[in-house]
Amino acid sequence: MANAGKKQTATEKVRDAERARDELHDALKSVGLQLPSLELDSVTCAGDAPLALIDLGRCNVVTARALAAALRSPDGEQQGAAR
Repeated sequence: MANAGKKQTATEKVRDAERARDELHDALKSVGLQLPSLELDSVTCAGDAPLALIDLGRCNVVTARALAAALRSPDGEQQGAAR
């Protein structure tokens, strides 16, 4: 979290969530994965005190298995999983 120890404004929370989403997107891309529905959850980003949750969305079976393989791998790379 960019502002650890400091109470964030609603705008800062949403921007922080956007940065986290982008970091996750880049990390997934670096191992050849893409979650097509990766986005901020608009409902939780609304209001005066947003939670600003990141919706990982849905993916197909091939992507789910590739993600599982990447997470199991010690170096974070897929081991023969389809992309």
